[in-house]
Order: sequence, then C-alpha cells, then structure tokens
Amino acid sequence: MNVLQVMNLEVVYNDVVLVLKGLSLDVAKGSITTLLGANGAGKSTTLKAISGLLAGENGKVTSGSILYNGAETVRHNPEKLVRSGVFQVMEGRRIFEDLTVEENLRCGAYTQPRKDFAHNAEKVYTYFPRLKERRTQLAGYMSGGEQQMLAIGRAVMACPKLLLLDEPSLGLAPLLVEEIFEIVGKINRTEGVSVLLVEQNARMGLSIADYGYIMENGRIVMDGNGKDLLNNPDVQEFYLGLGHGGEKRSYRDVKHYRRRKRWLG
Repeated sequence: MNVLQVMNLEVVYNDVVLVLKGLSLDVAKGSITTLLGANGAGKSTTLKAISGLLAGENGKVTSGSILYNGAETVRHNPEKLVRSGVFQVMEGRRIFEDLTVEENLRCGAYTQPRKDFAHNAEKVYTYFPRLKERRTQLAGYMSGGEQQMLAIGRAVMACPKLLLLDEPSLGLAPLLVEEIFEIVGKINRTEGVSVLLVEQNARMGLSIADYGYIMENGRIVMDGNGKDLLNNPDVQEFYLGLGHGGEKRSYRDVKHYRRRKRWLG
C-alpha cells in the first residue's frame, strides 16, 4: 500500500520555467524512499509540491496529481497537509535561531494536543539526547549537526505519517551524517513513519532506502530497490566515482560519463 503517489507531475515557476516534466513516484507505507539527482534536477521542487510550499516561490502544479493516502492533495494548503500528517524538513534546517530548543519543539507541536507535548518531547529527547542537554539554549548557538537534529526533532513533534527530508546531510561532518541517518532509520522503524528522503550523498541515502529513484532534468530516469541501485554500475560510476570492479575514477572521467548518460540512451 502506498502512502504517497505522484503521477505525471508538472511544475512551473513564474509561469515560464518548467522544472518537473511528468514526474511519477510512489512511497510505500512505512518505507524509506530516497530521491537522488544532481543540483537543479528538481528534487527540492518535488518535495515542495508534495508539501504545498510552491506558492511561496511563485511555483505551481500545472498538470498531474499527488495522492496522499488515496486522496488528491494538489490544492491543499501547507497547514492542512501538516495536520493530515505530511511534514517537510527544509534544506538548510530553518530552525528559529532566537528561540530555545524547547520553544522550537513547541512550534513543531502546534497541531497536536497540548497534553501530549511532554510525552512527544521526551520521545524526541530519546532520539536526540543532546537536545535534552541543550533544551534551554538558544538554537542559533548550537552546532550545525545539533541544529539538524532539532529540525528533525521538531518534525517528530508533529507526529507525521509522511516525513519529507531535504538534504539532511548538507554541511555536516561524516560522523554526524552517519548518526543522523541512523536516527532517521530508527524513527522510521519505531514510529512507522514513511520517509521520502532527498539526498546528494548517494551512498548514505541508498544504504537506508527500501526503494530509490534517480532524477535527471525534472524526470525519473531510473528506479529500483535501494541496495540494487547502490550496486548498479551506472549509479556507482555517476554518483560514487567508481568504475568497473570498484576502482576509483577521476573527476574528469565521471564528467565524461555524465555527458554520455547511458541510462537515458
């Protein structure tokens, strides 16, 4: 059963720039689905179309449909989508820097009953113990990794059924990236939250994915089981810089491969 179905989606900015060109993808209930692609492929636009955030950037869906639990949501506003269980963690974290950690969590919990705040906050602190240690600290003074934990924790406070994560590894040290992804996997398993993850770290994104899609110029050009994509020689060569047999390729070779685009042939 799919919690999300995106079918033949087209998105235009400023009534001129066509970004998504008939994009289709599914997110199975309770799964982690990873969406990969180079800069400008349309990954963030896909998430904003799903979460209803296009209008703020003068974008709109001009064709296609988005079904969340079987219901069309293209015309729903962001608040209605959050209340129904769709929550997006934006690229670059977007926490409230002048508020404390706990106040940020209260912002995430505004759609939930007040009586549930303490229980849900303790759940977040279980996933991210460092947030509990800093719960009275202003968020703007925390490290980038801690701010990313707060952004995800704020999403958990909304009790989402579908969590949209946009580049959670951006700007983080490798050890922190591993920690963040491990916790995302734990939230998926423990809470039963379906996750649609946009990532440029292909190895990390596919390693936790049940299913994966690869975008190129507003279209899906390849999809499959996460582990299968991770071991696919074309994906390894294009995204991981590996040639046949696992040997590393030079950046120049990878650029040449990118021009060839075998999966579009």
